[in-house]
Amino acid sequence: MATSQVTVGTTTVDGQTLFYRQANPAQQAPKLSVLLLHGIRFSSETWLNLQTLSKLADAGYRAVAIDLPGFGHSKEATVPAPVGQPAPGGFLKAVCEALQLGRVVVISPSLSGMYSLPFLFQHSQLVQAFVPVAPICTEKFPATQYASIKTPTLIVYGDQDSQLGEMSLNNLKNLPNHKVLLLKGAGHACYLDKPEEWHLGLLDFLKSLE
Repeated sequence: MATSQVTVGTTTVDGQTLFYRQANPAQQAPKLSVLLLHGIRFSSETWLNLQTLSKLADAGYRAVAIDLPGFGHSKEATVPAPVGQPAPGGFLKAVCEALQLGRVVVISPSLSGMYSLPFLFQHSQLVQAFVPVAPICTEKFPATQYASIKTPTLIVYGDQDSQLGEMSLNNLKNLPNHKVLLLKGAGHACYLDKPEEWHLGLLDFLKSLE
């Protein structure tokens, strides 16, 4: 099986330069596009080192990980909202358009909830599926708003993440079309603690969307 190559690039969104890494399937057109966001101590490099980008591409998906504004190689980009406050939903819409992702699966850990949740609520038609990993900002939206979203969702958290993991689950479970992937023995960055279980659960979920 041909192994995918991870390439890097920059794109301009709302006048700001954002850095990204991407991997494409080596021998076929992508079955799905996946956008990977990151937490406050991380960047797109996390998904490179964890091999999530190459595993997604080898499974037939286009995988793109961005460095959010103010982080990694996008450090100079202006953050569209104060950290911890919901950003305009149009920000990730513009990212998807700039990267020509089409309808996208959004993987959103921790800090990136401030971007992914407004995008999901304002532009759900562009979100093929949602994979929140103990994201912030879940408490800023009412249960009725969650209940109106039909997007297939895989809620991921570590059972040692007693704060954000459990709080986000309590809000996200109001999304009617959801499954839960609980990573036992894992903390807040549960994908780092249990990478094998994370990749198996993620790929299984993506397969169900094809």
